[in-house]
Amino acid sequence: MNFLLENWLLVLVAFSSGVALLLPNLGSLGGPSLSPTQAVLLINREKAHIVDVRSPDEFATGHLLGAKNIPLDRLQDELGKTISEKKRPLILVCASGMRSQKALGVAKAQGFEQAHSLGGGLRIWQDANLPLEKA
Repeated sequence: MNFLLENWLLVLVAFSSGVALLLPNLGSLGGPSLSPTQAVLLINREKAHIVDVRSPDEFATGHLLGAKNIPLDRLQDELGKTISEKKRPLILVCASGMRSQKALGVAKAQGFEQAHSLGGGLRIWQDANLPLEKA
């Protein structure tokens, strides 16, 4: 105990370093996030459903090919009605990945076992030069 008191600055630096190492991992606590490559593989190999949880106006500016638009505020009521196959993978998409992480909880609660959020959202999809379609 005497060592800790005499070397409080050293202890503080060690603690701060540990926290800094953990911070990047805290963003993924909401659930599984997919990279654009992983999403493409799920879409092509397993015929994943794609649900865009942005507003209809945002959706109209561009979205993943074949995506269905169910805004986050209506997801609870409409997801099960729109997509009945709960065993197929489900990819949730928004602009930055924040809303789709919230949507992930809704999907899991409704029994979508293979629900995923596109990490980084549409922004990261565009950065990877992957195609979009406009409504």
